[in-house]
Amino acid sequence: MSNENANKVILLVEDNPDDRDLALLAFKGADILNEVVICSDGEEALEFLFATGAHAGRDTRVMPHVILLDLKLPKVDGLEVLKRVRADERTRYIPVVVLTTSREQKDMVASYSLGANSYVRKSVDFSRFIETSRQLGLYWLVLNEAPPVHA
Repeated sequence: MSNENANKVILLVEDNPDDRDLALLAFKGADILNEVVICSDGEEALEFLFATGAHAGRDTRVMPHVILLDLKLPKVDGLEVLKRVRADERTRYIPVVVLTTSREQKDMVASYSLGANSYVRKSVDFSRFIETSRQLGLYWLVLNEAPPVHA
């Protein structure tokens, strides 16, 4: 991967430690060496994005290139995180991929209605989950051309 792509930060918002580890393993296996910021609940993700709470003072000029967002999160659920991301001009254009086990059509519709760029169901099969994570990383970091964060 080029140096330009290596500087792109991934925000992974996932409360399940096994799913976090699998995603990191998949990125490493695909030679995706980008920094991955991990938030284990929706509140922490919002604090990171908006430099509040535990992340107060963080340089908000460095924003994630893509957010991989679980829906079923403690404290603040994924749909509320997505809603707040899209409501703020600083984060409005960051691509958000909903990465969830939910098979509920209402979750898919709500995600797209709130501005998700993609909705991907996590596979319970280990090898498929690894491959899905690898493809997500390559697409959103290498192929996709996102607008500037402050478009």
